[in-house]
Amino acid sequence: MIAHLFNAPLEDGETAVGVGTVGSSEAIMLAGLAFKRKWQNKMKAQGKPYDKPNIVTGANVQVCWEKFARYFEVELKEVKLTDGYYVMNPEKAVEMVDENTICVAAILGSTLNGEFEDVKKLNDLLIEKNKETGWDTPIHVDAASGGFIAPFIYPELEWDFRLPLVKSINVSGHKYGLVYAGVGWVIWRNKEDLPDELIFHINYLGADQPTFTLNFSKGSSQIIAQYYQLIRLGYEGYKNVMENCQENARVLREGLEKTGRFDIVSKEVGVPLVAFSLKDNSKHDEFEISETLRRFGWIVPAYTMPPDAQHITVLRVVIREDFSRTLAERLVMDIVKVLHELDMLPARVKAKLAMAEEASAAANGSDNASHHKTDREWELEVTEAWKKFVAKKKNKTKGVC
Repeated sequence: MIAHLFNAPLEDGETAVGVGTVGSSEAIMLAGLAFKRKWQNKMKAQGKPYDKPNIVTGANVQVCWEKFARYFEVELKEVKLTDGYYVMNPEKAVEMVDENTICVAAILGSTLNGEFEDVKKLNDLLIEKNKETGWDTPIHVDAASGGFIAPFIYPELEWDFRLPLVKSINVSGHKYGLVYAGVGWVIWRNKEDLPDELIFHINYLGADQPTFTLNFSKGSSQIIAQYYQLIRLGYEGYKNVMENCQENARVLREGLEKTGRFDIVSKEVGVPLVAFSLKDNSKHDEFEISETLRRFGWIVPAYTMPPDAQHITVLRVVIREDFSRTLAERLVMDIVKVLHELDMLPARVKAKLAMAEEASAAANGSDNASHHKTDREWELEVTEAWKKFVAKKKNKTKGVC
């Protein structure tokens, strides 16, 4: 079912090639192993060295790609991000490809801002490079988030097996597959793309069973749940859920834009999430907003971008099927409250400190009235005053039921 969703070129009666996994991390490990082994076999047959494989990705990849590279001794060649462009640049990625590249990994739904990378452009550029060099460098698509989104609300977008160099795709069932945590999938284009030597066959359970996993014993509840959701909701059901998520993301994005305080980092086409950063963080930063929002019951992560955009700090809200329009509107209101609170309180403390300093200096006839404190001195005094303010508030609430 998932292979057909990703437009795998299956002949009539042909069985799809894929594996159920414990999330996309295991799926990526398995796909990477298949690429590595196939590359090694090719290099051995040509009598060339096969001890220095590499993989090309963007710096925005999820940490599981770094795990794969480290655990299975593959060099990770990362395309650095740039200001305003927070996904892998296809041109730069293809430039980094060499004879030892086992694959180029593209992301359909970046963890950082939900953006879809341009897999079609990457495919076209890589076809040209393969023709020039005689290589056959393939593509893997990490569709952990976008794999259950793009087929339903962006059906014309070419990112899957419609592109000839896409040899495998992973997707998470517990993200937008609408299943509880613990299930992922990896699908190969055809049998030739998964080396048979990686598949084990066992028969002690009553019949021949092929297995290609890093985990062996695991429950089947998530598999059953995925099958149930696909059957129960069908294409139209998933489409309705994803369109609703997209609409609620739009409501949240527009609400944040109306405050005039944020730059929206996420794109309209992509995973239904909203990533945003402060236009002016000289007074307060995104980490303070994240921390203060917890008092209102919201857990909104703040994080810095990878190299070379690490100077950008972002807040991110992921819209799932249970995140309603009402919640989106409430979140905007709470963010406005947080901004007002952060704007007023420290500024008020600093102003009072300045007035008290001047009054004291004037009363003592001191020349310190004209002394201007350094930013560090102000910071220490504001921090101390803030601690006293919080302690005073706590004392006032003691004994209140």
